[in-house]
Amino acid sequence: MLEKFFSVEYADRGSLFEGLAVWEDETYRNLQGTYPVIFLSFANVKAMNYKGTKQSINQILEDLYNRNIFLLDGDLLTENEKTYFQSVNRNMEEATATWAIHKMADFLSRYYGKRVIILLDEYDTPMQEAYVNGYWNEITGFIRSLFNSTFKTNPYLERAVMTGITRVSTPQASRGKESIFSDLNNLEVVTTTSDKYANTFGFTEKEVFTALDEFEMSDRMQEVKRWYDGFTFGKCTDIYNPWSIINYLDTEEFDTYWANTSSSKGRFTAD
Repeated sequence: MLEKFFSVEYADRGSLFEGLAVWEDETYRNLQGTYPVIFLSFANVKAMNYKGTKQSINQILEDLYNRNIFLLDGDLLTENEKTYFQSVNRNMEEATATWAIHKMADFLSRYYGKRVIILLDEYDTPMQEAYVNGYWNEITGFIRSLFNSTFKTNPYLERAVMTGITRVSTPQASRGKESIFSDLNNLEVVTTTSDKYANTFGFTEKEVFTALDEFEMSDRMQEVKRWYDGFTFGKCTDIYNPWSIINYLDTEEFDTYWANTSSSKGRFTAD
């Protein structure tokens, strides 16, 4: 959703947001489709060893560069930059990979004349796999360098959003212990216990009951509440799982639709 709202690639898709609250404010409407956006997901980075993990991340970065191959046309990039661009591939050196997102932000910023928004989904999947499979010490240096160049020492960054289920260990929270976030002191950590955005990442009871009215299922409100009213974010109670509600409205059958989804997604942002 964030990608489609901000990305210049969806500049003519404002209709996606018509009728929503965000579209009622002219200030927000004027932001739609105006930023270069880098959107990556580490969801499928699930390898048994560090070599496999690094190659998977390298492939994601290579795909990013392939999607923006048009940057090689013309004189925007110097010959050295074009050489670097073409060196981003599945088997690239670690130093090349750790700077890949930073450099792409630079290139896109120059091309569009505007700083870049970076979205990284499931940032923590590689670390979870490394911890479980015993190569944590191998991966931390690489990930720390990648995150530092992308989110900290990046003058081409407008804003960034990182999502994952693992609580971020900030320098303050880790009490001096080194973590992959030890260099990042510009993070705002938002979790399911935070009041900020507490009613944003799930359906409120009012929204659910309104949907039931629209589907002519008002008589099932209390049963839906019994099945799916199970979340408290911050001080906000009666938050419903969107996946469960959408599936229930579609099938009209009660089931444990949430069974294969995460129970608590943390949301972490860097400005």
